[in-house]
Amino acid sequence: MPCALLPPSRLREGPGVGRPDAMPDWKPRNTERARDLRHAATPAERLLWRYLARSQLGAKFSRQIPVGPYYADFLCRSARLVVELDGFSRDAQPGRDAVRDRWFAEKGCRTVRFANEAVLRDPESVACAIREVLRDIEEGSLRPLARP
Repeated sequence: MPCALLPPSRLREGPGVGRPDAMPDWKPRNTERARDLRHAATPAERLLWRYLARSQLGAKFSRQIPVGPYYADFLCRSARLVVELDGFSRDAQPGRDAVRDRWFAEKGCRTVRFANEAVLRDPESVACAIREVLRDIEEGSLRPLARP
């Protein structure tokens, strides 16, 4: 009795599979660099991650995630919220933050910033502030920015 085999998986996956032009806008992400950034996290980043990990604020966050040409310290994709922690190096070039924030806004992401010192001094207050932003986005009083 002949065995009914399914065709090879490439034939079942639909059009575009295996074609180089199937995903023309796709660009590989530098996940190795992101991994290095996670391993070299500042004390403030590590402390805040304790509050953001495992959806403790009601939303899933990723840390040191590549987004376009930048790496977001923390990113909540569902709310399109970027959380950035600023240390001494950011004080030296505040113009870079404005360019970065504008780029995120153009892509439909809202950015909130906190000083490293604020996280180290009172991480719970920072986590509560992030939760409030998430709640405002969810309730519609602070809408996620529209995607262009």
